[in-house]
Amino acid sequence: MRYAETGYNLEVDLSRGSIERVETDPRETELHLGGLGANAKILWDRVPPETDPFAPENLLIFSAGILVGTPAPSANRTIVSTFSPQTKLMAYSMMGGFFAPELKYAGYDKIIIRGQSPKLVYLWVSNDKVEIRDASHLQGKGAGDAAELIKKELNEPKAQIASIGLAGENRVFYASIEQGRSSASRGGVGAVMGDKGLKAIAVRGTKDVNIARPAPFIGLCNDVLNYIKFRSTHPIPGVPAILSGLGSPQEMAIHDESWHTENFAWGNARHRRKGFWTKEVEEDWRDTQENARERLISCYNCPMKCGATIAVPDTPTYMMKCYSKLTYAMGAMSDLKFGFKIAQQATEYGVDAFSAPQTMAFAIELYEAGILTDADMPGFPTGNEDRFYWLLDKIVRREGIGDILADGTYWAAQRIGKGADAFAHNNIKKHEQLPLKLGMLNPLYFLMYSTGEKIGITQIEGQFPQAPFNTMEEREEFVKDWFQVPDEKFKKYFLDWEPRGENSNPYYPTVEMSCEIVDWMEKMHYIDDAAGICAGLSSFPLKPPYHMHNYPLLLSAATGFDIDEARLSQIARRNRTLIRAINVRRGLRRADEKPPEDHWKKRFPELEEKLLDAYYKFKGWNSEGIPTKESLHELAMDYVSEDLERRGILKNEG
Repeated sequence: MRYAETGYNLEVDLSRGSIERVETDPRETELHLGGLGANAKILWDRVPPETDPFAPENLLIFSAGILVGTPAPSANRTIVSTFSPQTKLMAYSMMGGFFAPELKYAGYDKIIIRGQSPKLVYLWVSNDKVEIRDASHLQGKGAGDAAELIKKELNEPKAQIASIGLAGENRVFYASIEQGRSSASRGGVGAVMGDKGLKAIAVRGTKDVNIARPAPFIGLCNDVLNYIKFRSTHPIPGVPAILSGLGSPQEMAIHDESWHTENFAWGNARHRRKGFWTKEVEEDWRDTQENARERLISCYNCPMKCGATIAVPDTPTYMMKCYSKLTYAMGAMSDLKFGFKIAQQATEYGVDAFSAPQTMAFAIELYEAGILTDADMPGFPTGNEDRFYWLLDKIVRREGIGDILADGTYWAAQRIGKGADAFAHNNIKKHEQLPLKLGMLNPLYFLMYSTGEKIGITQIEGQFPQAPFNTMEEREEFVKDWFQVPDEKFKKYFLDWEPRGENSNPYYPTVEMSCEIVDWMEKMHYIDDAAGICAGLSSFPLKPPYHMHNYPLLLSAATGFDIDEARLSQIARRNRTLIRAINVRRGLRRADEKPPEDHWKKRFPELEEKLLDAYYKFKGWNSEGIPTKESLHELAMDYVSEDLERRGILKNEG
């Protein structure tokens, strides 16, 4: 009997119209656990590195993490993996909601989609009954509208549906996959789904998921729940509200946006709004959110309420996820009313809430600079908010200038020319980032931004505070009950970290400390993404209920494997290294590992090079960021080094 996993994947070839139920190898589970790591192994084995993201040979994988469908709180993540049309590298995007648990209950750990359908279709999975069904009547429908129509057509109101909107159908490079209260947005996974002619996947399951040792597992789950209750009444003092508690993060419950509005960049991630957050603005935004928010909502089996149902005038009710409430308001330099309203339309169209508003702001800046003209944008409105609606419609339909902007700011700038690349300044690896512009370079964040395979900071940062506390008393109080640290030395790192202004020492944490801290935070994300646990209860917040010390116990009790901290760290390192190898095989090199030039006001080029050198060595990679033969051998990944050597990527290795 297989524990925690079903032991079966669903393989669907849309070109042939074939469906297979395939038993998986339990040895792969022992090496990678599941979720992201298992997805990466499938892509490595089956998709050659020269494959175009829009080729039939590219795979689109929907995976449930190893703990999904068990009683583990917040074990609900779907990990969607493919190759990105925007970055050309491996894309993996997580969504919450109810889709992944339903997939496990239907009897599958993954759905693997290959090929391209000659017509628009959707997939219907009901336990052992699986059908490819015509979706021509859903063409052009919004993601949410399509999901509701499918439920009615199937007469199955409890079906869980992942769907794309018009952006996915038209292969917008930053198209998302929507799933009710959550979405897989980053990397253009929705564009690949649209390219395959797949409008939606509907799932309904009624089977069980087996646990190896139920009694201790339930006890550990109760420990997690008890700690969540404790933290609800013991927020961490001295940090912004979204960091003081647990959640992913609780943007829909929190009104104080001074941190975001005055520290984050607005427009095309260029402008600050210092002094914007007044008492009058605070009251207006609070009233807007209170009036629009109908109720707070959770994902499957999670006590946190990080999302909300939103209803604004002249707009259908929809579900809003954390930070996306601000991105359109920030892009347009507007207010929360506009942000709520356009976000509903953007969700139905199915576009990423980081890339889309920045791309629209980028177009407006080009227009104001005279690089784009009325000839490029006939009928372009004069009102700021009207311009965003106009651009959104053009982008998702790939009409006129929208056909260029649909590829994101990097590729659009290449096509537009005339100096447009100077305005596409918030990219890492051709991918729009969280709109941040900071003062002094932070060594930790330099490494996380530069080297992360997710190519998005929110999937890397986490358990180590973002900045030192002002007084030693505050720092000492923080470390007193910091039992989540994997080693006591991290407490000393934090205690010794003095607040650093523009004129104080910029080299702390040291290079060596930075590598260790980043590795810890990164490791927790890779464990989450294999387990299917929401980062809001593990890798993202300070002092979370899931951590390095109880994760081995939970995973061992669930799977029946003997997993200690050393073995779990090895699995996380293996998964991270495999994704690095996949990207290296597709051309990623050291020259690509850099944040935007103006991300920090003050840069230290020599320090940045030292950080990369040290981090690569710490990870077991060479000076180009390529895993070495020795480190791959330690991880039981000789098959990777053999492939890289055969391709001439690894040379002169011992």
